[in-house]
Amino acid sequence: MPRQVGSLPLPPHQRARLQAAGFETTDELQGIGPCQLAEELAIPREEAMGILRMARGQEGPVNYPNALQLLVEEQAEDGLLPTFSSALDDLLGSGVELAVITELCGAPGVGKTQLCLQLAVDIQIPGCFGGLGGQAAYLDTEGSFMPERLQQMSEAVITHCSRLASTKQERDQQDALKTFTPDFILGNVFYFRCFDVTQLIAQSHLLPDFVDSHPKVRLVIIDSVASPFRHGVDDAALRTRLLISLAQRLAQLASTRRLAVVLTNQMTTRIHPNSTQSASLTPALGESWGHAATHRVILQWQGNRRFANLIKSPTRGEATVEFTVTSEGIRDVPTTPSLPATMPAIPTASMFLSSPTIPTSLPSTSTSSNLILKSPSALPSLHMTSASMPPSTSASPAVLGCTAGAISIAGEKRMRNMDD
Repeated sequence: MPRQVGSLPLPPHQRARLQAAGFETTDELQGIGPCQLAEELAIPREEAMGILRMARGQEGPVNYPNALQLLVEEQAEDGLLPTFSSALDDLLGSGVELAVITELCGAPGVGKTQLCLQLAVDIQIPGCFGGLGGQAAYLDTEGSFMPERLQQMSEAVITHCSRLASTKQERDQQDALKTFTPDFILGNVFYFRCFDVTQLIAQSHLLPDFVDSHPKVRLVIIDSVASPFRHGVDDAALRTRLLISLAQRLAQLASTRRLAVVLTNQMTTRIHPNSTQSASLTPALGESWGHAATHRVILQWQGNRRFANLIKSPTRGEATVEFTVTSEGIRDVPTTPSLPATMPAIPTASMFLSSPTIPTSLPSTSTSSNLILKSPSALPSLHMTSASMPPSTSASPAVLGCTAGAISIAGEKRMRNMDD
């Protein structure tokens, strides 16, 4: 016989959430999963599992789900967090994954903070546009948070959504744009300034309660996790223990609250005394910290071009893609259009001053560290910034013949004039 939800031995706030969501009897909870219930009640998945066990009369140990149930629940999730760069999204598997930790490593100025700010905006894209419609918590340890830059990215995202709405002419998108404004976006990024290790550790302990009181928070950013530990903890053993404890809390927060945790990390120099390569750049905080994140991406420079190198992921292979940072935010590198096949190639003077054979590829660019690009074939093809090379790999014989003939005729005329 079904039992009234109000009579279950649950905390008052859980009974109130169940009744507010329209659940009256325990029979109505039989065909629902913990993820779906957690979303409808805006509570952590662990609480939802406890409610379902109570409603189904389960006692004793927890009935852990099997792999098939986990797969079904993951496929029923809201989705992934886009970066506004299709190349980066493909690198990560269609976007930044929820419920896990993603680490962004790189040298200063390569774009780590820019990508974090972009994600803080993208997490708020309304669901009718394919977004998550969430909020973000931003923990700043370096003082690099820039509200003005966040506003620029917000305006660019709103413009993009407006173009989509004008194309599809859907009523829900038009309604969403009425409230999706730069002020709305900036108001949904909760900012925490952490000046040292003590404040960062304390804030990590307070995050679960903060997320419970703000159930729409789907993204937690720490920019950066390396700064307070590298300059505030001299004891290596203590630093390792604090880092492992922090990683465990963040992983539990990401898994139980079904949100994305994005961390930035700095780079340090590693010395190789017994190798031909004397030193190389590597992510900071040591080898133990390297196991904390589920996905690890290294952002690096190659000349004046930015590349993202995925070096650790349980679901994706190592790969490298190029991206850029524009005034609008993180974007793909624009491709240079090639000349149409019917347009004749215009020869230049350099074609005749050098070897008649035109090089078909650009010289390779050496890297300044050991972060070698793994698969050059996966990178975008290199294009000249000016006019494209002719399709032929050698100068046209007809062109060379005409040029030589013109020179010989001019020489004969000069000889005749001199004779005259």
